[in-house]
Amino acid sequence: MTTTVPAPRIAIIGSALSGNKGASAMLESSIATLSERIPGVRFTLFSMYPAEDRAQNEYAALDIIDARPRQLGVTINTLALLYRILPPLRPLLRARSRAIGALASSQVLLDQGGITFTDGREKFLLYNVASILPAMMLRVPVFKCAQAVGPFQNPINRWSAKRFLPRVHTLVTRGRITHEFAEALGLTNLYAGADYAFSLELDGTEQAAAAAAFDLGFFEGPEQVVGVSPSVVLQKKVEARGADYIGDVAAFIDELVASGRRVVLFPHSVRTGTEKTHNNDLPLCSRIHERLAHPEGVLFIDRELSSQTLRYLIGRCDYFVASRFHAMVSSLAMAVPTLVIGWSHKYQEVLEMFQLDEWAFGHDKLEPDFLRERFEALVAAGDEVRDRLRTHLPAVKARSLAQADLIAALVTGAEASRA
Repeated sequence: MTTTVPAPRIAIIGSALSGNKGASAMLESSIATLSERIPGVRFTLFSMYPAEDRAQNEYAALDIIDARPRQLGVTINTLALLYRILPPLRPLLRARSRAIGALASSQVLLDQGGITFTDGREKFLLYNVASILPAMMLRVPVFKCAQAVGPFQNPINRWSAKRFLPRVHTLVTRGRITHEFAEALGLTNLYAGADYAFSLELDGTEQAAAAAAFDLGFFEGPEQVVGVSPSVVLQKKVEARGADYIGDVAAFIDELVASGRRVVLFPHSVRTGTEKTHNNDLPLCSRIHERLAHPEGVLFIDRELSSQTLRYLIGRCDYFVASRFHAMVSSLAMAVPTLVIGWSHKYQEVLEMFQLDEWAFGHDKLEPDFLRERFEALVAAGDEVRDRLRTHLPAVKARSLAQADLIAALVTGAEASRA
């Protein structure tokens, strides 16, 4: 009698194909690198945007399950609790619930949330916990892919982190600052890695995809091309102190054009067909574009593109100004000198890997004169910055790719014990 061994399965949460293209880059990097290492592996994405992700899913080995916040927080977590405390119900729960069935058959859950258990983001704590608790209740190992955590000074965040993070199989820290925060909390299940999106590879089709949507002649000629990637998260923080984020960014772009440069305006997180701003910078970029005095010198990426096509276009720029984290990752991965306006330690610690942390500053310092001064300083140091990027990029990519080896070892070890 022949026994059929189920294909290895990996569950994923916290990333997406649609919307935030940083989340897409992490997801697609994991699918590509793990498919190379684990023959026949299948993936299940617990998706916050299931309809949009299904529409963009071109992976035969990827299944999409509805994990919108209410579905995840109430239904999936409740069913996982029943699975844990009522063993006789387990066959029924596996058969009747796609989510429970997928989790129960997975060798690992990859949590690809970019930043979790962080002071100042307490409103996301419930989601941070709800994302990993069902797997823990089903005794499925949780592998937190490279991400930022900490600091842990807020009492509720510290309590939550101390309660749940030690129960994670592996937490890959995304840089020095996160690693120090995690060690200070007493965590030992750590691996010093780099963002999974550094492992994203281009397949050669990106130029044709970009050319089908935009005139790539914009990038030709002697003028410097500067990419700008605003962020609605940064907008809210800047406007909370009474500043005009949209006006300041528009004025900066106009100054770049007036100085003889060309500008590409990148929304790196786009949800098509909605004005909602969660994971959606397109409405913000549209308002910035409307405020421009010199729109003729600007290429506005006014639609959703794949993470690979966006990375290709970013790589065509001579300089980049980023506020979206994974727009920064793409520019660094393409060795483009980058000025970063951030709101968390997560930006600085990645730039540190390239010895370029001087080119990041916080949203509290965003003023027109300071932005202009720092950008011109970056241009003046352009050759040195490019040299540092090219020197350090292989090591950063190796740190990113190492987590694929760790995950593969975990999955194949679980498969061996199951057999």
